[in-house]
Amino acid sequence: MPGNLMHLNATVMCPHGGRAVFQPSQTRGTVTGQVIWTVADLTTITGCPFFVGNKPQPCVTVQWITPSARIRVNGSQVLTQGSTGLCLSAEHIPQGAPVVSVIQQRTVGQ
Repeated sequence: MPGNLMHLNATVMCPHGGRAVFQPSQTRGTVTGQVIWTVADLTTITGCPFFVGNKPQPCVTVQWITPSARIRVNGSQVLTQGSTGLCLSAEHIPQGAPVVSVIQQRTVGQ
């Protein structure tokens, strides 16, 4: 999906307000001095307050579905602001789409 490339300090949140934490699998590809986010990288969620009834059901990870079609770093497709994903609970129950709110504005990919 076209959009600005996501990087280490991009702000991505679950639909309930938990923050996505990026754990890079590579450090070679950078944009504005920050490591580029790829589908090979682990994306975890911290601080999600979601409950179903009385049972805590927080988002704990993001599964990226549509990364960049054309750009790769070390063989892995990069993620852009237009990439879509699913926030998942520990039981792998889809909780909604992640929200990208802050991202670098210099490099655009498709």
